[in-house]
Amino acid sequence: MTLTATSLTRILLLLTAVLTLSAVTASAQISDEGIVELGKYIGAGLAVGLAGIGGGYGVAVTGAAAISAVVEREEVFGRALLFVVLGEGIAIYGLLVALILLFVI
Repeated sequence: MTLTATSLTRILLLLTAVLTLSAVTASAQISDEGIVELGKYIGAGLAVGLAGIGGGYGVAVTGAAAISAVVEREEVFGRALLFVVLGEGIAIYGLLVALILLFVI
């Protein structure tokens, strides 16, 4: 198994979240409500960040393929644009999840 940059980034993000949560709870006397609030903020940040990274990767891959397809056949422009827009929707869903975490739950 090789350790790629993406998997290393994921491991570092998870480690940072765990260490931050443990350091905050160990250094201060936080009630259960404070821990829930901290978890909401970490979850909202992860939802926006990871969805943004995923949406950016999806748009990059489909955008390059869409440009290649449109250069070869111009009549596929509408479908190619649709696929690029669907990739951007992932980032919007991450933002919606973060807003629900922060303001509804």
